[in-house]
Amino acid sequence: MSATRRQMLARSGALGAGVVVSGAVAELFSASAAAALPLTEDGYGSLLPDPDGLLDLPKGFRYRVLSREGDALRSGEGLVPSHHDGMTALPGRRGRVHLVRNHENRSTATLGVPTVDGLTYDPAAKGGCTLLTLDGPDGRVVDERVAVAGTAVNCSGGPTPWGTWLTCEETEDTAGVAGYAKDHGFIFEVDPADPRRSGAVPLTAMGRFQHEAVAVDPVHGVVYETEDAFVAPFGLFYRFLPHRPEGGLGSLRAGGRLQAMRVPDLPDLSVVAEPGASFGGVEWVDVPDPLAARTPTRLQDYGPGGVTRGQKLEGCYWGGRSVYFVSSYARTREGSGADHHGQVWRYDPGSRRLTLVIVFGPGSDVQLPGESPDNICLAPGGSLMVCEDGSGAQHVYGVTRRGEVYTMARNRQNIGTEEDPEWGEFAGVAFSPDGGTMYLNCYDPGTTFAVTGPWRR
Repeated sequence: MSATRRQMLARSGALGAGVVVSGAVAELFSASAAAALPLTEDGYGSLLPDPDGLLDLPKGFRYRVLSREGDALRSGEGLVPSHHDGMTALPGRRGRVHLVRNHENRSTATLGVPTVDGLTYDPAAKGGCTLLTLDGPDGRVVDERVAVAGTAVNCSGGPTPWGTWLTCEETEDTAGVAGYAKDHGFIFEVDPADPRRSGAVPLTAMGRFQHEAVAVDPVHGVVYETEDAFVAPFGLFYRFLPHRPEGGLGSLRAGGRLQAMRVPDLPDLSVVAEPGASFGGVEWVDVPDPLAARTPTRLQDYGPGGVTRGQKLEGCYWGGRSVYFVSSYARTREGSGADHHGQVWRYDPGSRRLTLVIVFGPGSDVQLPGESPDNICLAPGGSLMVCEDGSGAQHVYGVTRRGEVYTMARNRQNIGTEEDPEWGEFAGVAFSPDGGTMYLNCYDPGTTFAVTGPWRR
């Protein structure tokens, strides 16, 4: 989330607060259902204050700083860019791990992604991805370089079944806006083994809009996409039907059909408050103009049946036979039909059914986690790890198979003042292929951590 959106969130009154979680947790973990679960310090135990003032973790866990903004890239291409956001951990050769990391930089960013020949889409844009390669039993950084440059506001994305990263631009700025030389709002593919093989090619058929995250159906190759639109009439949930499904690196350039979700008689996801509420007969409507040449995709004409919208559709992942996606929050004062502090939805393509799995609700303690869930991933032991993206104290928290909600990490880097502290959001939570390390970004100041300890597997 950008600073601009953080300010909007603060003005809306959605300040940091603890939450309770209610919902059929069995939908996520194939375990028993849970309801009205208060936040606790269960899980891995209470967080211990970090004497270095960077990252609080439970007893037995340790962190290493892998990279910080402003340091020199090992490649010699320039400095580590700012605004660390979405990230994935992909296996490399001979046990290496590749971290592909987004940088949500606008044209005003001080530390942009360095432009590199063959890897730059628009030299006027300062976003993109960097690539860290880790090796050895201690996961030391052996290389750090630019993976794609000249893109804008790279927020999140998602891994593909063939081992690449789809990085998403969260903007709709066109050429001439903010000094850009080209249109933005696309998805780009990044090959972690050799970024020059993927280059900087926009996947135009997948749509031009305020992308957040994607998830790929590993069986059918369908790509699901969220739209982080926080101004009414809000965003859509999309699917992309590739002409060459599961075709490997570069196959998405062959094009396909972009469609938007229509849930009959449900134009606004925010009005659903009861976990377990389920809606059958989900339809998919072709997007008239995926390139949004004249009208943003969410505002185009989808016929008398319309489409289904949600405020701030963010994290997205594939689990089992379904795709899960997050609505970070909804505010009636901003145009939503109802208020909530976070929803997790599940769409089952086989049954064409959409189910509200979890609802986050208000609590009382500003130091507790849980406001505005964003990036999510499944931990090796089955917990759902969620990055908090709001105001006040910022956490990574988990929901266990038994339905316990617990704090996993707390950001201690104060980017405000002693009298008026502020902490940067977490993003990009991901686990190493062997499940032994959790990787994590702090957005501001841009910091990438590796967390090890007694993970349950």
